[in-house]
Amino acid sequence: MRDPAPWQRKYGLMLMYACLFGFMVQYMFIDHAAGISALISVLGFYSLYFYAIKGRLGGFEPWEGQNKAGWFLLVPVVLIALTYTLFANNLFHTLNLLALPICIAMQTIVLSRNSKHAWYHATFLQDLLRHCFGRPIAYLSVPFGMIKAWLPSRKTEKESAWGKMGKVGAGLLLAAPILFIVIGLLASADLVFQSWVAGIPHWFNGISFAEGIVRTGFAIGITLYTFCYLWGILFPKVIEVSQTPQETIEESAAVSKKILIDPITAGTLLVCVNVVYVLFAIIQFSYLFGAANGFLPNGVLYAEYARRGFAELVAVAIINISLLFPGLHWIRRSGQMGETIRKGLLTMLVGCTIVMLISAYGRLSLYEEAYGFTQTRLLVHGFMIFLSVLFIIALFRIWMEQMSLSKAVITTAILAYLVMNYMNIEQRIVINNMERYERTGIIDLEYLGRLSTDVIPPLKEQQAKHPDLRIQATIDRIKANSGDYSWPSWNLSKHQARR
Repeated sequence: MRDPAPWQRKYGLMLMYACLFGFMVQYMFIDHAAGISALISVLGFYSLYFYAIKGRLGGFEPWEGQNKAGWFLLVPVVLIALTYTLFANNLFHTLNLLALPICIAMQTIVLSRNSKHAWYHATFLQDLLRHCFGRPIAYLSVPFGMIKAWLPSRKTEKESAWGKMGKVGAGLLLAAPILFIVIGLLASADLVFQSWVAGIPHWFNGISFAEGIVRTGFAIGITLYTFCYLWGILFPKVIEVSQTPQETIEESAAVSKKILIDPITAGTLLVCVNVVYVLFAIIQFSYLFGAANGFLPNGVLYAEYARRGFAELVAVAIINISLLFPGLHWIRRSGQMGETIRKGLLTMLVGCTIVMLISAYGRLSLYEEAYGFTQTRLLVHGFMIFLSVLFIIALFRIWMEQMSLSKAVITTAILAYLVMNYMNIEQRIVINNMERYERTGIIDLEYLGRLSTDVIPPLKEQQAKHPDLRIQATIDRIKANSGDYSWPSWNLSKHQARR
């Protein structure tokens, strides 16, 4: 029998490495919280990925800058994976369970040139879903076919590998009683060897049959998905038998046939909305900043003013996004005067929306001053800042039509998400609440005790400044609830908390 071709050996090794990766992942994540294991798993996956696509990088780019974009998208992958090692924020650890695979899928698809669409276009989402779900399922039979090809044929029993395997089995049966006697004698002759043999059964303590099945099944699932995903990266062309050429032509025609709104209709809508928004903005400017100095409308309490409205204002800002994007792309172009009016109305919409976001930001700040700082409230602050940046970007896009709005928005979203991960929001909660305590004498240590070990360093600093507070009890509670300290769950924040 001839040796397999080099490419066949490579795919066989790829399946074996995927199997090792699957069992490594099950070991590090089952019964362990994510920690340094997340970074190790990402490095393991990329080792397998670059082995699989070796020799396929470079060449023709379906769209300009694809190679640079592929390497650029590797940065958020590494930074998100690092958060599991650096921080202990449970909320972002949960969100990153979704964000990290999405970034990995985007990066691997773009770098391997498996999408004709740029990563910031809406049509890229179709390629992303196809590569993550469609192609792994379509190629599920490939690893089983490879395993079947590895098994020996049974045509000639005596000379085949099956016959050789039978002879090996017979040898093992003959060796078993001899090994039993020899091991017993050696154990009697040497106490160290005896203790080592006696300890073998303890290796399997704590592992039940059901747990073994779960771990094995999880590892096999990771193995199959990883291999089939990489196979789809290597061989992306799958014939869609369910879709006829005529259907494809009809779909393309439907996409190219864009529905455009009449400029007079759109202008009337924008004028009506902007009139309301301008009146609201005037009212906000009349006493929004005065509220911060104690000048509130008659009959309105400080806390009531702070509590009411900011959620509704954020909702209106999000609605305005749904008006802005059609205003940029779905209004039929008219003459130069009509275009100037359209851009002016959209600019007014953006300006009023930014005023609303400033108003919402101020209301939430007043609410925090009255009731304290929490993770949800700081995240809402961050979201409002993010929306404001998006509207500023949209303002540039209104007057600079060659600018790619989707590229700027998605890039800003990725950067904003990374900033929120790395700003250590729980430490900011402690610092802000302690500053509020120094002003008001009020602090909710019960809430601070429910946060992660990220807050322990600032709490220790505040403990020295405010010895009258029972901060040590809060620190002890956080340490008691910090959970897993096994090495796959190693985390810098937890490590510093134990010191």
